[in-house]
Amino acid sequence: MSQAPGAQPNAPSVYHERQRLELCAVHALNNVLQQQLFSQEAADEICKRPLSQLALPQVLGLILNLPSPMSLGLLSLPLRRRHWVALRQVDGVYYNLDSKLRAPEVLGDEDGVRAFLAAALAQGLCEVLLVVTKEVEEKGCWLQTD
Repeated sequence: MSQAPGAQPNAPSVYHERQRLELCAVHALNNVLQQQLFSQEAADEICKRPLSQLALPQVLGLILNLPSPMSLGLLSLPLRRRHWVALRQVDGVYYNLDSKLRAPEVLGDEDGVRAFLAAALAQGLCEVLLVVTKEVEEKGCWLQTD
C-alpha cells in the first residue's frame, strides 16, 4: 500500500472541508469541530438569533466588518471592499464610530443599536465581533439566558 508524500503511517483521519463560495466561516467551524455540523443556513440563523439575546450592557463595544462601496470621485464603481466599523455606548447612548463619518452617528438606546445591527446583517456578508472584558468572556454573560 502506497502513502501520499509526507503522510505518516497510521495517521488519524482528519476532517477537512475545502473552500466553496464565500463560506469560509462555515468551513472553519466544521473543520475545528471535525465534522459537518454547520450549513450556511444554520450559521446565518445563529448570527440572527443571538442579536435579540445580546446582553448589551455587558459588551464594551462591537466591531463590524461590512461591504463598502468604492467610488472614484462622484462615480460609483461596481466593486466592494471590506470596511471595519466600531459601535460603542457612551453615557447611555450608542454611537456609530465609523471612521468614514465626519462625526459620530447617534444610534440611541439598545433598540437603536439592535436595529442598526439587524440592518447590517440583512445586507449579508457582515461579521460582528463583540468586545468584552475577560471576566464577561469567561462567564459567557454576553448573552441573556432568559
